[in-house]
Amino acid sequence: MARYTGPVCKLCRREKTKLFLKGTRCESPKCPIEKGKPPPGQHGRARVRESEYLLQLREKQKAKRFYGILEKQFRSYYEEAVRSKGVTGEELMRICESRLDNVVYRAGFAMNRPMGRQLVSHGHFEVNGKKVNIPSFRVKPGDTVSVRGRSRTIGRIVENASYAEGRPSPEWLSSNLKELSCEVRTLPERGQMDIPVQEQLIVEYYSK
Repeated sequence: MARYTGPVCKLCRREKTKLFLKGTRCESPKCPIEKGKPPPGQHGRARVRESEYLLQLREKQKAKRFYGILEKQFRSYYEEAVRSKGVTGEELMRICESRLDNVVYRAGFAMNRPMGRQLVSHGHFEVNGKKVNIPSFRVKPGDTVSVRGRSRTIGRIVENASYAEGRPSPEWLSSNLKELSCEVRTLPERGQMDIPVQEQLIVEYYSK
């Protein structure tokens, strides 16, 4: 299972925005974006001419890094979105949002998407009563995602759910943090996704 294993704060600096990959640290003064650190590399402080291609590339990279997806899989999601009947960019974002690791994070069982990916990979969740350990598993409206019986006493999951009780859950999810479960009401519309990405630039990037 391929995944990025390098320093995640470096990715935030590269994209010049918070990708929320380190949980509570991203909301603290320790965040490099809060400190105003420049992008990585010897030319990080230099003024770069932002061409049309560069803007498209950066939006594509930003979306991939938000969801923790590598290029091959992200490209396959785009090709699937092209074949769908909806707006390509919105369908691409909807596919990414429907991944199980993202749902686990959105529901409040993980502090960030990398943690959600790890928890799913270790077999702590089930969908409609069946164990699922594939982070890229796609949920559908009506699916119920819940913590498995033996995993309900794991401190990290319980603490995450307790911390998330003060945060509003997405409208397309119905979370029951006390029961450690959530139901997928519907797949989200673009306005219900708080991802600061211009998906049309991604479509233009892949359309060349």
